[in-house]
Amino acid sequence: MNVGERIKFSFGGKEKEGVVTRVFPKKVYLKVDFPKHPGKIIIRSLAELEGKGPERKKKEKPKKAKKEKAPKEKKGEEKKEKTAAG
Repeated sequence: MNVGERIKFSFGGKEKEGVVTRVFPKKVYLKVDFPKHPGKIIIRSLAELEGKGPERKKKEKPKKAKKEKAPKEKKGEEKKEKTAAG
């Protein structure tokens, strides 16, 4: 893989084509033309582009368990209980 080569890669479930701008031991910088953003730089791992490693996946955030809240008493109800008892 050399600078200036055209490479096809997956982006958003579709095939995109980009030009290699920089090559590092583990990463590749690709220049891609999107409809509303021409010349965008995308970074991909070298293993992903060559098909050696697993494909990129989005990280899922762990869902938090919701705490149950005790029902709040209204101020008006407290006054009615006091006057009825007293």
